[in-house]
Amino acid sequence: MEMIIDFPGGSRVDAHFGGFTVPTDQPPAASAPTPFAVFLSSIGTCAGIYVLGFCRQRGLPADNIRIVQRVHANPFNGMVEKIDLEIQVPPTFPEKYRDSLIRSADLCAVKKHLENPPQFNITTQVVAPVTSGD
Repeated sequence: MEMIIDFPGGSRVDAHFGGFTVPTDQPPAASAPTPFAVFLSSIGTCAGIYVLGFCRQRGLPADNIRIVQRVHANPFNGMVEKIDLEIQVPPTFPEKYRDSLIRSADLCAVKKHLENPPQFNITTQVVAPVTSGD
């Protein structure tokens, strides 16, 4: 997968891929979430995709299910030390599926990549500027 990252003005930095744009910005005048907030949200939303899929496969309604994500950071260095994902289900959700729901959320690809992080390779390359009208 290739993404194009550009700088549309101010503190904004946007990612473009597959016909989508993910805008990011920095405080104090942020018009979009910070890149780190987008990263953190990808954990809960990824788990949510698996929870939703689990419910759909079994014909269970998911409209009253939600995931509450709590991020715990080290107060000294600000690094995230723990992330809690609490899957909140309605009282009518079958008890027999609760553990399976947790196991399905645990399949999240974002979480699995954090457990086995990729190698990063950062380089520079000189290219001709892109001009409008080309």
